[in-house]
Amino acid sequence: MKLYALILVGVLLASCGPKTKDVNMNDDRSDAVMALDHRDFTKAADTMIKSLLNSKAFDKADGSRFVVALSTVKNDTMQRIDTSQLTAKIRRDLLNSGKFVMTTAVGTQQDNMNTEARKLRQSAEFNQATVQEQGQLVAPDLSLAGKIFQRNIKLDNGDQQVEYYFTLMMTELKTGLALWEDEVTMGKRGSGKSATW
Repeated sequence: MKLYALILVGVLLASCGPKTKDVNMNDDRSDAVMALDHRDFTKAADTMIKSLLNSKAFDKADGSRFVVALSTVKNDTMQRIDTSQLTAKIRRDLLNSGKFVMTTAVGTQQDNMNTEARKLRQSAEFNQATVQEQGQLVAPDLSLAGKIFQRNIKLDNGDQQVEYYFTLMMTELKTGLALWEDEVTMGKRGSGKSATW
C-alpha cells in the first residue's frame, strides 16, 4: 500500500511541473543562450557553404565533380559537442550543389561496409560475379577539415563575453595546397554566472 501511495505522489508531482513545449527548429525565436545551439551551427554552416560555393577554385570547365573526404573537425570548446552538427549540413549542401561528391571510403565519415563488402571476395558463399572488384574505390581530390574553438572574456561589470570561432579549410590532396578557407565568428554576452558548457 505504501508503494502505491509513493507512486501516486510521484505521478502527481511530475504532473505539477513546468509544461513542456515544442520548438520549431526551423524558426526558433527563443532567447539566445551562452552555449552553442542549433541556430549557431546552422548560421555557421550556411555562411561557410555560401563562401565555398562562390569560390572560383571549384569551377571545373568540364562540369565534373570533385571527390571530397571529410577530415577532422576538432572541437576545442568547453562544450561536449558533436562537430557533425556543423559538417552534416555542409556535406548535404556540397552534394546538392552538383560540384562535389563525398567519399565514405576514407576520412572521418567512413562507411565500414566499404571494407566489409570487399571481404566477400574471400567467401565461397557469395557469387563472386556480384562482389566488388579490386580497384573500384575512388580516391578523394579534396579534404575538408576545421576547428571550433572559444574564448571567454570577463568584462569589467562582471558579465562575460564568449566568442566562438568556426574555421574550415578545403585542401587539394594532390598538392597539399589549401584552395579555400573561411572563418565565422559569433559572440555572446551575458551573466558571468552563466555556464558555457
